Amino acid sequence: MMLYRRPLHPELFNLATRRTDRHGEYEIESWLTPGGHVVRFAVDHQQMTETVVDSGDHLPETGLVHALPCLGEKDFEMEAEGRLGYFTTIQTETLTDNLYQATLREMEVFAHETGSLSHRWETENGVHLSVLDAQKYKREYHVQSYHLVPHNGTVLRTQSIFEIVK
Repeated sequence: MMLYRRPLHPELFNLATRRTDRHGEYEIESWLTPGGHVVRFAVDHQQMTETVVDSGDHLPETGLVHALPCLGEKDFEMEAEGRLGYFTTIQTETLTDNLYQATLREMEVFAHETGSLSHRWETENGVHLSVLDAQKYKREYHVQSYHLVPHNGTVLRTQSIFEIVK
């Protein structure tokens, strides 16, 4: 997970799907990549971009606020700067094949029922799935991601809050 205080160019990523939204005084742009996501949150002239990617070696260092490996359980809170605040929690879990398949089916239904941004693809290892679900509030944007990797039954879940500070 990498957090930036600036937008990133879409050419840096292998985009599978994208969505742009406006709510009140903020704008959100969400992208799914195979196994990852990018969320840009903007208010006034300030922007923050959260990236969760398999390998971020190709991403710029300019504007990088913080980077966290997505292993185990981690939290990060960025003190408000200007009008923007941010908090995230990351959890990874390794599932048995049966539990992975059940979780995959459950997440596919969830994505369909909620209208979440999702991307499903297959490799020789099995079916992968990435889901990005969000809730919009007047001064906050909550986003949850789920990235399912069949090779070792990994499920990566992130929960982030972008907030507008008075």
